Amino acid sequence: MSTGEARATAVSDEIQRGVPVDPDEQLQTRVAWYYFVGNLTQQQIASRLGTSRVRVNRLLASCRENGIAQISINSKLASCVELEEALVSRYGLEAAVVVPTPENPAFLREAIGVGAGTFLAERIEDGMTVGIGWGRTLRPVMRNLPGRSLRDLSVVSLQGGLSHCSRINTFEIVSVFADLFDADRHYFAAPIYASSEEARDIILQQSAIRETYDKARRANLAIITAGDLEESLVITYGLDDPEDRARLADAGAVGDVLGHFIDAEGRLVDHPLNRRTVAVELDDLHGMDCVVLTTGGESKAPVIRAMLRGGYLNVLVTDENTARKVC
Repeated sequence: MSTGEARATAVSDEIQRGVPVDPDEQLQTRVAWYYFVGNLTQQQIASRLGTSRVRVNRLLASCRENGIAQISINSKLASCVELEEALVSRYGLEAAVVVPTPENPAFLREAIGVGAGTFLAERIEDGMTVGIGWGRTLRPVMRNLPGRSLRDLSVVSLQGGLSHCSRINTFEIVSVFADLFDADRHYFAAPIYASSEEARDIILQQSAIRETYDKARRANLAIITAGDLEESLVITYGLDDPEDRARLADAGAVGDVLGHFIDAEGRLVDHPLNRRTVAVELDDLHGMDCVVLTTGGESKAPVIRAMLRGGYLNVLVTDENTARKVC
């Protein structure tokens, strides 16, 4: 029986068993199959399905967005490989992954997600505890990470979350990542910033929070991002006082990682936010087997360089233009 016949039989069996079939997903899958496997043009697909080429284009974009279609590229560009070797040599990294910088900045996170997904697919193993940060880049990473069932994998949040921006919140990211591997999940059921240093200490003393905190600190693999002072999620959604951005800059901050603001050398800046952060400490990253930083964009170069100088990561996944600035 051919692959296509087997797939058709499986779908038929699902219908007979009363398993719901999503018509939108069926259409997206059919379009992806015709385009990526059947090598039909978008116009040919449109004619076959009785729709427009514009709609076919949108359906293909949706396939990438929801993970129906994933891209794996098995050849490397020499210029990217050269940068990877330079990063490893200069900063003592275990590995670096450098992807070509897209012409359109809107596709930058997706490009980094492809590189990170390919790398992480080979690193995630049963029995691990995987710690997850937050950030806009992590969604594309998960879209490009092939899932599989692992019996003894745990996924844990490395920091507290927010009460809004749910698509990129810590709870949502941990849940989606765990679903890829049928993994156990652990949430930091607390805000990213407590109202005061004393409140933070009280939160971390709660037994449920402490259990997650201790598990997060013992993670084998951490997947994190970094934010600059313009595009940081913490800056955009987490600051109560609009003046904090200017105060952080005056204190020497170049960006944040896990809600902690650091200077150009990777040291915590002297600002009240750093004493209210509900997350693992940056020094905890030193005790983990592998810390993967996935971020890009030339504005992120200072905070990436600061993380490298602080020795907080083993693996960097970024784009070509950013890598050149960091080197």
